[in-house]
Amino acid sequence: MTIQVGDRIPNISISTMTADGPKDITTDEIFSGNTVVMFALPGAFTPTCSAAHLPGYVVHHDAIKAKGVDTIACLSVNDAFVMGAWGEAQNVEDHILMLADGSASLTQAMGLELDLTGANFGVRSQRYALVAQDGVVTHLNVEAGTGFEVSDAETILGLL
Repeated sequence: MTIQVGDRIPNISISTMTADGPKDITTDEIFSGNTVVMFALPGAFTPTCSAAHLPGYVVHHDAIKAKGVDTIACLSVNDAFVMGAWGEAQNVEDHILMLADGSASLTQAMGLELDLTGANFGVRSQRYALVAQDGVVTHLNVEAGTGFEVSDAETILGLL
């Protein structure tokens, strides 16, 4: 079942890249006591994700943070090395927390997986964005099909 507004983000261990290599981090560490905007996408280095989705959040970082957001996070079903390299290639710096859900554990626990095995891409994440306060979802925008209309930074900024 897909996570809904009012639901708590499941406590799952995922990872992020640090200067010392991949580091495990739990969703409780990210979300507890914080206002978080998390957007997810099917894959690092893919066309829409690299040309529009991630760059929009980099560009609007300051405006989003000015609305009281503690953390902006990008989640993808990729490993921490890929997410770290993609963040570097996109000049994310410390503006966006790049989260690797390599086994799709969080994605599946939230019911937001996208099965692309028929195209040899495996299980990925649907494209979406959410806002959570202290681990509880207050806004959830899931794209229909391959669309990119409701999970972009400008739309989320308007919800804050």
